[in-house]
Amino acid sequence: MSDTAGNDGPGFYSRLAAQSRFDDLTQGTSYTPLPDDWFVGTADIVGSTQLIEAGKYKLVNTIGAAVISAQINAAQGQQLPFAFGGDGAAFAFWPQHLEAARAALAAVRRWALDEFGIDLRVAIVSVSQIRSAGHNVSVARYQASQGADYAMFDGGGLSWAELQMKQGHNAIEAAPAGTMPDLTGLSCRWTPMQARNGKILSLVALPAPGAAPQTVASVMHEIVKCAERLERGGHPVPPQGPGYAWPPQGLDLEARATHGEMSVFRRKIQLLGETLLAWFFFRTGMSAGGFNPVHYVETTGRNADFRKFEDGLKMTLDCDAQTRIALETILDNASRQGVIVYGLFEQDEAIMTCIVPSITQDDHIHFIDGAAGGYARAVAQLKTR
Repeated sequence: MSDTAGNDGPGFYSRLAAQSRFDDLTQGTSYTPLPDDWFVGTADIVGSTQLIEAGKYKLVNTIGAAVISAQINAAQGQQLPFAFGGDGAAFAFWPQHLEAARAALAAVRRWALDEFGIDLRVAIVSVSQIRSAGHNVSVARYQASQGADYAMFDGGGLSWAELQMKQGHNAIEAAPAGTMPDLTGLSCRWTPMQARNGKILSLVALPAPGAAPQTVASVMHEIVKCAERLERGGHPVPPQGPGYAWPPQGLDLEARATHGEMSVFRRKIQLLGETLLAWFFFRTGMSAGGFNPVHYVETTGRNADFRKFEDGLKMTLDCDAQTRIALETILDNASRQGVIVYGLFEQDEAIMTCIVPSITQDDHIHFIDGAAGGYARAVAQLKTR
């Protein structure tokens, strides 16, 4: 049951105590039910499988991150919980934000159509409607680093909302042609990160229908503890931070996301200058105007969301062969016992898509995924289990 007394409005999420131990999030006791009068937004790219097969997963990731970027900017400094899913995203928000959230979703859908010819499904459903359908939406805050925390979701409500969206319910139509979302801060500049210990492993483990929550929690705990035996817990970002090249590989995507009223060509020229200057500071390590490139790069790794809970466990791991076998043994056993369903996908690199409100603050956030399909490919394997 949800107790909404005093919990409505934007302050609900920011008041939650942040969890510092990721393993604690395997337990349902770490989560707080969302207020009944809140809403859940979802987004998913139509035809993402074909885009991935065509080698456009960086584009897929950028559109998924754009959904979150637009909502962060629309919230105007108020903190809202969100989850990046690779080829889509989900978020929750208070009732006073409904019109702004709807407008931001409609604008991102229009932008994806106009810029890339991609259909982005978007939808909004109330938390009360989710609960009426027999599901719940609970949230926790995980403190990834001193400067960044991420929302974790439990209860099955996000998964149900996404399924409803894919079936055509609660849809938000695209904004009028030419409408641009506010994607300020969305950035795609880092180079792909090579696996250092074997392969980049994308892992998705979800509760099987009807499985006992305590049994599911026990399996999730076992998976997390196994992964934590990897060097740095399997973190795919090198200790010294990701690499930076000039011109960055994501320049065209960033230009298409942030050109606003100017032409894409003009924005590219502008970004070439900005990124060349950034490359100089990253290469030399020199500081200027409150920007310390060494600190920024190190913080980037600490702030990255390489593991998360979103109605289940999702991890992007730099994984050696021995740990890969150990993880699959745990997953196979739990799957045969009807506790979870899971999907795994291996690739050589990880990629990162970022939202950077300010280069002089430590609150920049970084979404990690496998470079060859990542979470989307792992989720596709769920059907075969």
